[in-house]
Amino acid sequence: MDFAFSEEQEQLRGFAREFLASRYDDARLAEIADSSTGVDEDVWGRLASMGWLDQDLTFLDQAVLFEETGYRPLPAPYFSTVALAAPALDAEAGKRVASGALKATLAWAEPGRPQALLDPVETSVSDGRLTGAKTLVPDGAVADLFVVVAADGLYAVEAGDAEVTPRSTIDGTRRVADVRFSSAPARALASGEEARVLLGRVRDRAYAALALEGVGVAQRALDLLVAYAKEREQFGKPIGVYQAVSHKASNVYVRLQEARSLAYWAAWCVSEDDEMARQACLAAKALAGSAAVFACENAIQGHGGIGFTWEHVLHRYYKRAQWLAAFDGPARAQRAEVAAFLLD
Repeated sequence: MDFAFSEEQEQLRGFAREFLASRYDDARLAEIADSSTGVDEDVWGRLASMGWLDQDLTFLDQAVLFEETGYRPLPAPYFSTVALAAPALDAEAGKRVASGALKATLAWAEPGRPQALLDPVETSVSDGRLTGAKTLVPDGAVADLFVVVAADGLYAVEAGDAEVTPRSTIDGTRRVADVRFSSAPARALASGEEARVLLGRVRDRAYAALALEGVGVAQRALDLLVAYAKEREQFGKPIGVYQAVSHKASNVYVRLQEARSLAYWAAWCVSEDDEMARQACLAAKALAGSAAVFACENAIQGHGGIGFTWEHVLHRYYKRAQWLAAFDGPARAQRAEVAAFLLD
């Protein structure tokens, strides 16, 4: 059995890496991350023209893109639209996304309450009007449409009918917002058990996407560490020949390969709607998030003094890694669910 990506998917990977590298060198990425919005306003239409937002892409096709947008962070609401919101959107909204006319996100967490994706919420809908407050909404300040988790289902609300307050986050290219809805017109997307099952699938998809991004972040951190270890000399030799540095690189490599295997398994399970998807996505997210943080920390240490400076790009990857690892709860929460699958 062939477990590799197809030739077309590898071509997509090469094109994506070339596009992102040419558009977002380290200086440009820093400029956008430190801007008022943290978003490249001009890239969304370009993503649509390249087919990155097409509805007919399989999740394995998207998996390649998620990994590459971890390797070179994409300052656009790609994750929030494609991974979080798109699975719940109706056909018409999906077409708007594919054309580049719509950016969407999922709003689920509420202030003062447990904030995991599957936790109960209080947001209510009456006579087609939605009332409630959401917090930590990914890309909430730049979204055109919110898929809102309410007590009785999922609803679509236009951004113009919501009060949005941007919040600062550790990762300047992936920001969140508080959103308040006061009797906002809402269009039902799913209700009851259908909504519960759909939200579970959204979580699986999001976990797999984040695991793939984490693999990309870890690979980039390792590449930066190896390149520096080859060029930086100490006592007349490249520092990579010393065990204190080479062991860091080898340890990162091992963790990266473990994370990559689980992330690819999770992506396949989501794409095939396999019965093991829930376990695979939980395991992949838990391991890849921590592996990305581990890779960045070791790469920073391997760079010595310059690794800790604001000017070096590594701190931006470190922040993205921490964002990925913290999403929807720490790794121990996902490991606890995996344990429950195995032991109960």
